[in-house]
Amino acid sequence: MEKKQNRQPWWESGIIYQIYPRSYQDTNDDGIGDLQGIIRHLDYLKWLGIDAVWISPVFTSPMADFGYDISDYKGIDPIFGTFADFEKLLEEAHKRELKLIIDLVPNHTSDQHPWFLEAKSDRNHPKRDWYIWRDPGPDQTPPNNWLSVFGGSAWEWDAQTQQYYYHAFLKEQPDLNWRNPEVQEAMQDVIRFWLEKGVDGFRVDVMWHMIKDQLFRDNPRKPDTDPASLFYDDFLPVYSTDQPEVHDVVRDMRLLMEEFGDRVLIGEIYLPIDRLVAYYGKENKGAHLPFNFQLLTIDWDANLIANMISQYEGAIPAGGWPNWVLGNHDQPRIASRVGLPQARIAAMLLLTLRGTPTIYYGDEIGMTDVAIPDSEMVDPQGIRFPDLYKSRDPARTPMQWDDSENAGFSLAKPWLRLADNYPEVNVRTQKKTPGSMLQLYRKLIHRRQQEPALQSGSYQPVFADEQLFAYVREHGTGSRFLMVLNLTHRPARFSPPHFHWNGIIEISTLANREGEKINSEALTLNGDEGLIIRLLDS
Repeated sequence: MEKKQNRQPWWESGIIYQIYPRSYQDTNDDGIGDLQGIIRHLDYLKWLGIDAVWISPVFTSPMADFGYDISDYKGIDPIFGTFADFEKLLEEAHKRELKLIIDLVPNHTSDQHPWFLEAKSDRNHPKRDWYIWRDPGPDQTPPNNWLSVFGGSAWEWDAQTQQYYYHAFLKEQPDLNWRNPEVQEAMQDVIRFWLEKGVDGFRVDVMWHMIKDQLFRDNPRKPDTDPASLFYDDFLPVYSTDQPEVHDVVRDMRLLMEEFGDRVLIGEIYLPIDRLVAYYGKENKGAHLPFNFQLLTIDWDANLIANMISQYEGAIPAGGWPNWVLGNHDQPRIASRVGLPQARIAAMLLLTLRGTPTIYYGDEIGMTDVAIPDSEMVDPQGIRFPDLYKSRDPARTPMQWDDSENAGFSLAKPWLRLADNYPEVNVRTQKKTPGSMLQLYRKLIHRRQQEPALQSGSYQPVFADEQLFAYVREHGTGSRFLMVLNLTHRPARFSPPHFHWNGIIEISTLANREGEKINSEALTLNGDEGLIIRLLDS
């Protein structure tokens, strides 16, 4: 019998694109994006070269946290359309050979979920232990010092049953008790429901939060913080997050996924590299892709980034697959963090590193954060911290499709205001503009898809200093590329010792050097220039 060749899973070779549904396309003129709007632009995503679409939550929700407070895990919120609309989205995506990944929010529910309404109805209700309840401390104080990510104590007093319940985020988002086997079984049922519908995977919200310390010990305060300060970031959440037992929960999710074949489990995990990689699980039976957010928070410095990548590559367990994220719905946009010229370098970095890249909608055209006045702010995190401007609204503004009114997003007033630059920064304009950000993304994506070295080849660091970062991607003997990225606005000289090359520049972020032949003499780069060089035999 002929031996079957090992095929790289789609989630290793593919490119993921995140859509924030409220902001992608409005088709019913209420100012809010919907499922039909996503369907409308599937051909655009196919043209761009995307392989998988991840959509933020569209489940039934009171929208206290814009869909991350779910009241029905098996329902579609009317804001986004109907269940038939979701089924149509799935059908149309699969017709175009696009995978569809949905958001799973298993750590907490809405306080309007039937489970929680039953749990809070009576201390003796069978679902009481589905959530985390504790008696008050002395003088009716909260049970411990755990704080909400959104500010204040993470414990909310329930006068009716005379106990506190725990919420890591809003009080309208009570945490489930994942130590309860019935909770685990109920969520497995949710996962199975969507897998049977045909979804291709899940991005699991706050995966590292799901199990809490069984003894409910106080979190230690970080050194050198104001003893009177009570911000979440002033404490080390060593007891309220990232408990050892969480890996058993993730393993059970993975085992269920494997019953359905080629599906992907992605974990949202904001942890240092050494703890992040533990979520691959023993023998790689955890998340397929524990989201790597290092590029979201690191200073934009060539040496720092090169060292971080080496640390990450060295920490991934055998058989694990890396992944990279430049932006998402919770963080400032890459073009606002590093500026538009360097956002082009960031695109080249994202799409040439080893591992699965995730693109946040709008980054492919260089969308930037939009200043949202206090009077228009809707993000609960921003409303709670107005002086710190912690709002996530600026990175969630509507997609800029064209130069018509409201950027082609809606005929009605959008739920968030648009950037002033949308008449120039939009898909339609950039589609026909050589050298635009969109054209650069498309060129990088299609080159990645064509070249085994860029899709699945090895990663070898070559050089890094205060300006430049260079590395080689290689697959066998027929596909070998050198990337040289200038992470500053100043010209730079590339001449690493003990590295010799002959090659042809295939892609430049400045689009004026493509086809140039180079050799092992020193190479000069303009500021904000990145090069992909096909290496040739000497």
